[in-house]
Amino acid sequence: MNNLHIKNGRVIDPVNQRDEIADIFVTDGRISNMPPAGKCETLDASGLVVAPGLIDIHVHLREPGQSHKETIATGTRAAAAGGFTSVVAMPNTSPTADSSATITWLRERAKANACVNVFCTGAITKGLAGEELAPFGALAAAGVVALTDDGHCVQNHEVMRRAVEYARMFNLPVMDHCQDYSLVGDGVMHEGEWSLRLGLPGWPRMGEEMIVSRNIMLAELCQSPIHCQHISSGGSVRLLREARKRGVPVSGEVCPHHVALTDATLKTFDTNFKMNPPLRAEEDVEAILEGIADGTLNILCSDHAPHASYEKEVEFDRAPFGITGLETEFSTFCDLLVHKRKVISLQRLIELYTLEPAKLLRLDRGTLSVGAPGDVTLIDPDREWTFDKSASQSLSHNTPFDKHTWKGRAVTTIVSGKIVWQAGR
Repeated sequence: MNNLHIKNGRVIDPVNQRDEIADIFVTDGRISNMPPAGKCETLDASGLVVAPGLIDIHVHLREPGQSHKETIATGTRAAAAGGFTSVVAMPNTSPTADSSATITWLRERAKANACVNVFCTGAITKGLAGEELAPFGALAAAGVVALTDDGHCVQNHEVMRRAVEYARMFNLPVMDHCQDYSLVGDGVMHEGEWSLRLGLPGWPRMGEEMIVSRNIMLAELCQSPIHCQHISSGGSVRLLREARKRGVPVSGEVCPHHVALTDATLKTFDTNFKMNPPLRAEEDVEAILEGIADGTLNILCSDHAPHASYEKEVEFDRAPFGITGLETEFSTFCDLLVHKRKVISLQRLIELYTLEPAKLLRLDRGTLSVGAPGDVTLIDPDREWTFDKSASQSLSHNTPFDKHTWKGRAVTTIVSGKIVWQAGR
């Protein structure tokens, strides 16, 4: 197994409310309170932050069936390069991850090819069609950590109610891609000034807010957690804030592009700025930042959605939604939330990537407690660097952040005591 001594770093562990200069030991792949007895590698973390391994709960690894976009091997390398020791894979693969057989295949594939931990989600409905519930019991037995039809949204409210009630029997949270098809229609960007200027079909805020409202009511009725994915609308933030104040078990996540960019960036018709939900207006960005600051939005993630270059090199209307994000998300949030806008502290930023996602999905990760898996991320919060998509570890390069410079970077990623990535190596 893997033994490691990380010395002289600033240890930030939100679970244990630690923020101090200290040493961290990993013995046989787990955090220990004393130096390993056998052979041990030593890392000097002077000037660095030593954090629990970061967790991204919203990642598309594309296997099985879409390996021309990404594979478990390349996707997890990108995760490691972004500082992530654990990722949660979405089920919109081919075949859909709606059976125990597919989940078993994914877990075995990850065991053989992944360089970070891969946790699987199962589909809410068979084939993501929104009509017939997937076999939750079999999916739970196969090891899924949540249920979602991400990439699609269950439109039938009765089906969704039964899904939430059934999920509660297996202690599985439901994560939902909030999109009302009847309101969104053929929308490809935010409905507003820029969609009018560019002559592109609009995707209105209400298309998200209607489903967020539905999920709040279902979570309150069923008293079972529903997590709203990739929140983009200021109205959604207000709805979630009010519900959480009343104790409704509902939560929301934020992706970096929804706070770093607005719909004005689409004026060049660059399809690398096309995602679902779309980039919205400045007032939505401000509302999301307020939601992060006051705890309404309590998880950060990427919605890493790789696409082959030829798929994006078409007319804007025809291009698929989605961008990559694993390698750039932490730096985007650190630069914007901690340094430039001072929305939250570095400690809270780490908490949104460790304690909060681990709590939602009941993962034994996100902490440096003795006995926990030896997953650690070393961070240089003041390091400036520029991302070059040609050097990306991902198989696809559909990013809006090529040649962008940030302040703050994860510089070493450690999984079970093994260094799987270091900046400059």
